[in-house]
Amino acid sequence: MADTTVKIDTGTRDRFAAIAAARGTSVRALLAELAIEQENQLNLGVATAEFRKAIAQPGIAEAFDRDFGGLPQPSHTSSRAA
Repeated sequence: MADTTVKIDTGTRDRFAAIAAARGTSVRALLAELAIEQENQLNLGVATAEFRKAIAQPGIAEAFDRDFGGLPQPSHTSSRAA
């Protein structure tokens, strides 16, 4: 893949460098990871919106409950960090 240059202010550059150093990686790798994470978040938002539209259709939630036994009940015995 070809390289390119992105102009950012020095404060932002320094923050990226500090985060990358703390993770033991390069700024290049950090930015690639952040781009993938943000792309995944956008896709998840689209998928969530489509899922909500689908289950809002009449009878869908009832069919899900009938066919799959509904949503699991929250576990009160699971340990969670406070």
